[in-house]
Amino acid sequence: MATVSFRDATRVYPGADTPAVDRLNLDINDGEFMVLVGPSGCGKSTTLRMLAGLEEVTSGSVWIGEQDVTELPPKDRDLAMVFQNYALYPHMTVGENMGFALKMQNVPKEEREHRVMEAAKLLGLEEFLDRWPKALSGGQRQRVAMGRAIVRQPQVFLMDEPLSNLDAKLRVSTRTQIAALQTRLEVTTLYVTHDQVEAMTLGDRVAVMREGVLQQVDSPLALWDTPKNVFVASFIGTPPMNLMPGTPVDGGIRIGKHVLAMPRETVERITDDEVTVGIRPDNLVITDSPEDAEFHVEKVELPGSDAYLYGTIDGAGPEVCARVQTRRPPQAGERVRLGVAEDRIHLFSTRTGDRIS
Repeated sequence: MATVSFRDATRVYPGADTPAVDRLNLDINDGEFMVLVGPSGCGKSTTLRMLAGLEEVTSGSVWIGEQDVTELPPKDRDLAMVFQNYALYPHMTVGENMGFALKMQNVPKEEREHRVMEAAKLLGLEEFLDRWPKALSGGQRQRVAMGRAIVRQPQVFLMDEPLSNLDAKLRVSTRTQIAALQTRLEVTTLYVTHDQVEAMTLGDRVAVMREGVLQQVDSPLALWDTPKNVFVASFIGTPPMNLMPGTPVDGGIRIGKHVLAMPRETVERITDDEVTVGIRPDNLVITDSPEDAEFHVEKVELPGSDAYLYGTIDGAGPEVCARVQTRRPPQAGERVRLGVAEDRIHLFSTRTGDRIS
């Protein structure tokens, strides 16, 4: 078991104008499941590869426990990595694939077989140990790749988008298995994904990155309830948070013709002439109150028990999405009233993007 620390860790690729990872400071606790999430090209995989020793650290340092591993070769870092493409040897059976790293470490055959069988039991792979990788499904191959990491009994697991090649249903079941497995093994884990649903359901904490810069590190619930800036607010959540321009006025924030009631102390903290108002689709409710905003419904989606209404406030401004729980939603072209509780409104500085309340 071990902690992991990035201390001002920076990676600049030759010929690049900006760092792929810029002065990253991130601490991962012993036994913690940390998920690194962000859009493509944000530096999350580079961060993981810096920890693995597969990418040079241009400046700063990387620590595992009390040891500075910045200059250590990958083989001396006591890490196990699960890749996106499984990286199984096609000429070896499942059991041979899982035990290959132990064989290279000259682990005695009896102990090797014991550790492979223990991992196979954990992952439900006992009946597949004598099969070839080509005879397995994508989900089974991913479990073999995880088994190969488990048998090494490393200090840290690294997982680089391990579910991206699986279909939607298999991703959900495998995600559950990974979470249960990590809880049982209690091994410090850094998991990289671009899928924020994966991030929010798997991580003890989630680190959000953008263009090489760490934006926020928090529990999934804290990221949802108190995003630090506009980027985190818009990235976390499906559908994403509604973001609208607003103007501070007496009693609240004006959006179009409508004034959202806000506590006086909140409005008094605003120093700019304009703010960005954030409201999650789940927090908008259809009401009968004439004091609530008039919503012009332009499109309706029915993916299941909920309905997604897309339209505009007072027929103007940016598109707004409302997620309502009804089997008989309003139809396109209708007008309804939408309300939101005061404590479900997020305010951000339009100038800096940072959270105000």
